[in-house]
Amino acid sequence: MKNKLITLAGAMLLPAVAQAADLDGASLSLGWAVPFAGILLSIALFPMLAPGVWHHHFGKITAGWTALFLLPFAVMFGLGQTGELVLHALFTEYIPFIVLLFALYTVSGGILVWGSLHGSPKLNTAILAIGTVLASIMGTTGAAMLLIRPLLRANEGRKRNVHVVVFFIFLVANVGGGLTPLGDPPLFLGFLKGVT
Repeated sequence: MKNKLITLAGAMLLPAVAQAADLDGASLSLGWAVPFAGILLSIALFPMLAPGVWHHHFGKITAGWTALFLLPFAVMFGLGQTGELVLHALFTEYIPFIVLLFALYTVSGGILVWGSLHGSPKLNTAILAIGTVLASIMGTTGAAMLLIRPLLRANEGRKRNVHVVVFFIFLVANVGGGLTPLGDPPLFLGFLKGVT
């Protein structure tokens, strides 16, 4: 069994096998996007509408949406094509994405910015601006890891400080990385695949 797994992993490194699962997405109908929309809506709505259900069963809900896509896909295109699709997604998209996030997390996790900062509109705006620019240089994960602790520490004495974290999430952890492909891991992976 171990030798079979090693052989399969080695075969996935070959270009012809790695690209075997390239399915022409234009040939699929819009109905194939329903499970994807369903999982996105589940992630967005379940924590607000049914937090107990979501927190105890999110793995089952995710598996259900996944099965809702994979089972009809297997019936329509066969088990071979389905297996290729799953392996392709795992080896060429999921694992590189996780490795990139882990690298950004590791690099930025070793840096600690500290000082005697006192939260004010001017300081918060400066931190958000610096973070938004840094997000395109060192990635959204890296910039968020680097600046969230100083921002929280600076604003810990303020009564109303939740909005600062919300703006931080919007600007540093999301929008800021859109300036260059390096800034946002999904954009970077798309760039590696030839997306301009």
